[in-house]
Parts: sequence; C-alpha cells; structure tokens
Amino acid sequence: MAQGDLILRKNLEEFAELLPRLAVLESATGQFCEMLRHCWVGKGKVLIAGNGGSAADAMHFAEELVVRFQKNRRALAAIALCDPTVITCVGNDLGYENIFSRQVEALGRPGDVLILLSTSGNSENMVRAASEAKSRGVRTIAMLGKDGGKLRGQCDLQLIVPSDITHHIQEAHKIIYHAICEWADAECEA
Repeated sequence: MAQGDLILRKNLEEFAELLPRLAVLESATGQFCEMLRHCWVGKGKVLIAGNGGSAADAMHFAEELVVRFQKNRRALAAIALCDPTVITCVGNDLGYENIFSRQVEALGRPGDVLILLSTSGNSENMVRAASEAKSRGVRTIAMLGKDGGKLRGQCDLQLIVPSDITHHIQEAHKIIYHAICEWADAECEA
C-alpha cells in the first residue's frame, strides 16, 4: 500500500472515531440556531471571524448565509471579518491582536452575533474580539477545539470539538456550520 493510501486511511479512521463524539454538541447547535434566529428577527447581523484556515471557514459560512446553501431563500445578514485591507491596516497601526476587536467596534451593535472560529481558542485577537463584543451588547458564539483554550467560558455559547487534531477540528466545524446552513434554508425561506 502506498504511503498516501496509509495516510488517508489513518485520517479516515481518526475522523470516524470523532464523528460519534460530536453528538455532545447537538443541544449547543440548537441554541446556536436560536441565537441566529433571534438576531435576524431583530434585524441584526452575524459577524464571523477566524485565523488561517478558520478565516477561510468564516468566509465560507458567511457566503452560504448571505447567498444560499442548498436552496434559494432570503438573504441573511452575515459578514466575515476577513477584509485583507482592514486586517493589514489594523495589524500595522494597532497591532495584530486587535484585527477583529476593531471591526467589532466598528460594526457590532446590540442584537448582533459574533461567531469566533478557533481550533485552539488561544488567539489573542479572538479573546479581544469576544471582550469587545460583550461590551457592545453583541452575543458571542465560539466554535473551538482541544480544551477550548482562553476562550472557554468567555462567550455566551461555546461548541468545543472533542479533538486535539487541528484539521479534524476544522472538519468538524464545517459539519456543524453546514448543519446550521441547512437549518437556515428550512427556517428562513423567502
């Protein structure tokens, strides 16, 4: 068997072991959906942040809420905090640890929801964004992994994927936010 085959098999086995353990997040996922419903009914918006691969997931999640997931429905207010000009400007002028909190300061309003995607929960820019959101009356949801890191207990709702393997945490986050997008398709029709 080729090395690539063995690596794929190992990853499939690891993820197959993780999947049943995600069931512990069912109740939190339901709460997640209700927080989004409350936000949109109140004419609020969803802000989504992440670093690296989680930034790509933040953009992916936002576009599926704004545009569509599997079927046409009304557009839902969601913004990924990933504008490279804003990130590099804040990073240069105010420090990288402020790239998300500054955007929350500019865009966050009471009734909005901030979703933080982080495999470790330890990024200072995420911790500061959560703090800024709370000071502005913005509800917070953290999608985390490992032990939840510094963000554990700092948000209104947290979903901690029970894994220490970064790419499997990201894969699990994608399963969760795709389930939420499917919920949005069903609940937020035109």
